[in-house]
Amino acid sequence: MKRFIVLVLIIIAISGCTEKRSLYRQTEFVMDTIVTITYTSEKDRPAVEEAFRTLKRLETLFNAFDPASEVSRVNQNAGIVPVEVSKDTFDLITRALDISRKTTGAFDITVGAVSLLYDFEKKTIPSITEIKARLGLVGYEKVKLMDSKVFLPLKGMKIDPGGIAKGYGADRAVDVLKAHGLKHALVAVAGDIKALGTRPDGTAWRIGIRDPRGGGDDIFAIVNLPSNWAISTSGDYERYVIKDGVRYHHIIDPRTGLPARGLISVSCIGPEGTMTDSLATAVFILGRQEGEKLAESLGYGVVVVDDKGEVYVSPKAKAITEILYKPEVKGP
Repeated sequence: MKRFIVLVLIIIAISGCTEKRSLYRQTEFVMDTIVTITYTSEKDRPAVEEAFRTLKRLETLFNAFDPASEVSRVNQNAGIVPVEVSKDTFDLITRALDISRKTTGAFDITVGAVSLLYDFEKKTIPSITEIKARLGLVGYEKVKLMDSKVFLPLKGMKIDPGGIAKGYGADRAVDVLKAHGLKHALVAVAGDIKALGTRPDGTAWRIGIRDPRGGGDDIFAIVNLPSNWAISTSGDYERYVIKDGVRYHHIIDPRTGLPARGLISVSCIGPEGTMTDSLATAVFILGRQEGEKLAESLGYGVVVVDDKGEVYVSPKAKAITEILYKPEVKGP
């Protein structure tokens, strides 16, 4: 199943001819999505090219739909033998397991055993019987790490890095730019965005949050992203199918194997893209109150829209968030 992900956050342009001339943007299709890097000088292009090469390399390692990737090899050898992986893959899985523990499994990288049953391109939804047969294979605590090897002890277990890989990639791309001496840049891996410093004039990068029931250009909130912070959005409008009046989307609750209910959009804001990506998923699954409490305890803020269109902004996000209007929710 080839995955297609739409751009869920839109960078808001700020008027001013002088600054527009000082910003450059390079966009490529990487990690199965649209990636844009915004930077301030033509001489920085080699650094930007290296950042894109880094993202392309990570894609070859993490893509669970590519049978030759390291993640796929780990999945193919579940219940058979530990698989030696690169430092990057080992680091990603180690980070994912740590976040799984911190979220008590609301984010669980082994959800692939059930999440990969869904095919939103073909509009295929697994039966309850199929889901129940796979639920016993979900459980981050089962994963074994040894030296540079990863082992899934049960045949049929699957790692799905979809809820962390893009945020991790944004962090890594910013690391590359920083190592080249850049002071101001913005990396947007679809809805996972990481800032390097501020805009050139010292103001915050302004990031729009898409209306979860509006068109692709409809923005209901703006976040003034602090220097070196990240923002990630998870929504039930990214990949979904409506069947018998019910919306089935790609954010799967590891506890039930079913799409999480109650929320339709979660934006998580904080210092690290790896965390904002995975925490947005965890908050979506836990629900507003429990999810917000968790995010705030870890030093991250959230902007949440529930299935009635109510918008909630957590304390750590209040000072940097502008709500433009309340999304209107109609239908499933």
